[in-house]
Amino acid sequence: MLQFKIKRFNKLSTQELYELLQLRSEVFVVEQDCVYQDVDGKDQKALHVLGYYQDNLAAYTRIFNKGYYFDEASIGRVVVSGKYRDLKFGHDLMRVSIEAVKEHYNETAITISAQEYLKKFYESHGFVQTSEMYLEDDIPHIQMKRN
Repeated sequence: MLQFKIKRFNKLSTQELYELLQLRSEVFVVEQDCVYQDVDGKDQKALHVLGYYQDNLAAYTRIFNKGYYFDEASIGRVVVSGKYRDLKFGHDLMRVSIEAVKEHYNETAITISAQEYLKKFYESHGFVQTSEMYLEDDIPHIQMKRN
């Protein structure tokens, strides 16, 4: 079972910030072989959802209020460490992230930019595809929304 922490940027410890950046780099840059600017200046405006398993950061998202990233609230940088994917932590992570949007922003409409191959995963959490495929950092993505 994951233990979750939800924190604003200025409440993250140096260790937590290091761990989340390390996890994002491990998956999005190294594993997916995608050179892109992960540190994009948006983390300071995000609420960070950190999921720990046996004291190790295993899963992470960042969420934004409506109007910052999309017209609706949004969830992004959805990532689960490769070491823990067989434990299905992505589902716990999405449930907690969706609940955090409701609790912290009083919003239920959420828009995401999803990697296309994860469409069924996001559909299982109530998201529907709302765009054609587009390339983001040379990876096929689709926009999805949940009301």
